[in-house]
Amino acid sequence: MSDDIPRRSKPKNAVEAPRGYRASRRGSKTAKSVKRSMRIQPIATAMSRGTRLVKNVAYYTARVLFGLLVGVLVFTLLAYGINAIARWNALRVAAKSGSMQELDKRSKENILVVGVKDGKAVGFIALRVDRKGDQVFGVAIPDAAFIEVPGQGFERIGESFAQGPQVSLSAISNYLTVPFNTYIVVPADVYSAAMKNQSLAKIVSAASSTNLSDTDKSTLSSYLATISQGNTAIVPLPVKPIKLGNQTYFEPQRAEVADLLKSWWGVDASKAAAVTRVILYNGAGLPGVAGEAAQQLIRGGFRVVDTKNADSFDYLATKVVVQRGDVKQGEAIVKVLGVGTVEQKPSDQDVADVIVIIGKDYKPPTSGAQEGSK
Repeated sequence: MSDDIPRRSKPKNAVEAPRGYRASRRGSKTAKSVKRSMRIQPIATAMSRGTRLVKNVAYYTARVLFGLLVGVLVFTLLAYGINAIARWNALRVAAKSGSMQELDKRSKENILVVGVKDGKAVGFIALRVDRKGDQVFGVAIPDAAFIEVPGQGFERIGESFAQGPQVSLSAISNYLTVPFNTYIVVPADVYSAAMKNQSLAKIVSAASSTNLSDTDKSTLSSYLATISQGNTAIVPLPVKPIKLGNQTYFEPQRAEVADLLKSWWGVDASKAAAVTRVILYNGAGLPGVAGEAAQQLIRGGFRVVDTKNADSFDYLATKVVVQRGDVKQGEAIVKVLGVGTVEQKPSDQDVADVIVIIGKDYKPPTSGAQEGSK
């Protein structure tokens, strides 16, 4: 009988029920897990990408910072190296330019004209006679200019002439850091006319005193007569008046003076540190001995920043104390003075490089040895 009952057959196009799923509307646990994973996946992917981005940014930032650090370090080392080379070269050039032969060569075209009235200096003209360019440059220095005078300290430059033209030469050489070995003394009216007319044609013929030889006087006189006013420039020293008690002094303005020195003498004020600065003390008790030694050192290419008495006049031997820089500076000073023992005592002060205490063993050069003809 069972064979007579028709069996239910599966429709031809029936959809297969998904395996692992229940046929009801409620999803299985697996389906929920899949759906949850599908929702989380974009967030996880975004977080992963963000993490990689942060890591990449941190990595490249670190590389850039490291590169900058290395660059700064290399730059610093190069700067120190270049600075060391520059200082060495400056000292080498300074040593070369400080030799007596080189100073002599440089000073040949420099002349100090001194205007005098009643035996007193009324003014100075620091001249550069540029024969190659057929030009004459000059800086007129008033007698009240307040500068360091060897053996007298800071004083009116006019007072230097009371001790002789050599002291004036040393004072102006020391201040301008330009070597002057030649002087011509003229009456005050000739001095004034030279500045007013911008002409130096008459200064040699009107000289009352000079250390030029007769041949040099004749040569210089003939040459100056050929220089026109257009090729002559005499300008006043840039100064600022100051009152000290009842006296009026003129304080030179360093910046403006430096510009003149650079333009006319080629002296770079920024390289002044290469010139050895000296303070001289009189430890022998002989009046004027520090001034004599100062003149020697100035002619030797050193810069004397002060002269004064020592704590005692009982120094038998001259002492040269190097406080800043190479000890060779002290040895060069001993060579110029002819006496002295060198010692090195580093100091933080930045006024002088070397301290010299003149002892009783120092013998000043013969007076008048450099006076020349009158």
